[in-house]
Amino acid sequence: MPSPTRSTRSRTKNPGSQSALRHLNQQRIIECLLAGPSTQAELARQTGLSTATVSNIVRIMQDAGLASTEPITSSGRRALNVRLNSNGAVAVGIDFGRRHLRVFLASLSYHVVAEESILLPLGHHAEEGIAAAVEVLDRLLAGSGVERSALVGAGVGIPGPIDRRTGTVAQGAILPEWVGINILKRLEEALDLPVFVDNDANLGALSEVTWGPHTGVSNLLFLKIGSGIGAGLILNGMPYYGNVGITGEIGHATIHEHGLVCRCGNRGCLETIASTTTMIELLSRGEDRPVTPEDIVRKALGRDSATLRVVDDAGLAVGRALGNVSNLINPEVIVVGGPLAGLGELLLDPIRRGLVRHAVPVIGETTTLTMSSLGDRAEALGATALVFQHAGIRRN
Repeated sequence: MPSPTRSTRSRTKNPGSQSALRHLNQQRIIECLLAGPSTQAELARQTGLSTATVSNIVRIMQDAGLASTEPITSSGRRALNVRLNSNGAVAVGIDFGRRHLRVFLASLSYHVVAEESILLPLGHHAEEGIAAAVEVLDRLLAGSGVERSALVGAGVGIPGPIDRRTGTVAQGAILPEWVGINILKRLEEALDLPVFVDNDANLGALSEVTWGPHTGVSNLLFLKIGSGIGAGLILNGMPYYGNVGITGEIGHATIHEHGLVCRCGNRGCLETIASTTTMIELLSRGEDRPVTPEDIVRKALGRDSATLRVVDDAGLAVGRALGNVSNLINPEVIVVGGPLAGLGELLLDPIRRGLVRHAVPVIGETTTLTMSSLGDRAEALGATALVFQHAGIRRN
């Protein structure tokens, strides 16, 4: 699976130390075992390490609960077969938002080992967010008992386009303070792990075909409606990244030519009509405090007329944009995610009306539109799946 941003630099801070060398050798053995159980002799051949070194590291992994062994007969000789335990290879999933941070630890069996979400200050800089991610990760490792040596990598979601040529956050991100920063390099330095960075909507799409109920779907569009609006694409069973990694910017599709000026510089973009930022601005007029996305869901479910009108207008605009995209790629399933997922049919109904109106009839009739069942965890779960897929692990 191609990655938009992936570094291959050395991951060790002090490559000359004994502990760093042992950690590196253990990682090499873990990478071999990700493909399945192997004998110690096979591990020695695959890694180039001596049989004594392999035996010593396997013993350390056993003591730490990362691996188990069993005697077998190989080529007529007695041998020791080595197998990773379910927590012997753990992926880190990190989701950076405009005001939140989520960090997950997930095992080979796609089981969440530990998770934590915290709030970040509005307008936070990259260094603040990265430092917070390191703190939360250290806390999760300590609380879950997972050894750092068991971590095979970290997947990271950013709410904005990522230029895969440079690993930098591109213009148009919901986090303007992060634009131009080589986020891949900074994260690898801070986490001391292999890092895979992607747009949060792309990770939402990946989560739906790995953790979610759409594992058999080859053509899926994940639409995240939040402070910004973005889409992640699974086409012919693979995430689609385009030329430089910037795809799915459906939030900047023009809906009204003479509409409001968008942060991208154009007028009448979908985000100026249907983002939670716009909804909050409209619904906060006359209120003592700004409403929140949670307020929007609560008021809409309570049949507040103004909220229902804003949601309906937003849904129709989203449906119109989706109709144009569907005419181009003909997805089997469109999944809607983000903080408004709790609206359910109150949001899906106007989206569906807009989609059917603006798509070719047969496409509108045969495209399944549904809410994400993963809620606000989708992006972080997709980030862990990104790590596993780069390691060659797919959910059965």
